Amino acid sequence: MQSPKELTQSADKAAIGLSFICALHCLLLPAAIALLPSAAMFGFDDEWFHRLLLVVVLPISVFALVSGLKRHQNKSVLTIGITGLIILIVDAAFGHEVFGETGERLITLLGSVSVAISHLWNFHLCQLRTSKIC
Repeated sequence: MQSPKELTQSADKAAIGLSFICALHCLLLPAAIALLPSAAMFGFDDEWFHRLLLVVVLPISVFALVSGLKRHQNKSVLTIGITGLIILIVDAAFGHEVFGETGERLITLLGSVSVAISHLWNFHLCQLRTSKIC
């Protein structure tokens, strides 16, 4: 069984990876669909993928950020992470209609980068602490 420190670190790593996947999806899917017309047949559209990632990212991110906050007491990490998650939620709900296709991609990247930065910072702060604190 993992210790609380190891569990928080694993959640941070998972959230960073998922944020990276989201950013890659945003940047590469339009090119892939243009280059591989058969990819469009699978229904792998932005709305579906964003919502699927949110279902996975939200609980992992909230768990890791709150667990980290309890250990390192740095509220800025939580603020950046929650802001990024809110950006992703708003973008998934209203992005295309409100911001257009390009705006939606930019907003998604902003949210993903914010979430990834908060988890990298969270992970780093926990690494600096002793095993008794983190």
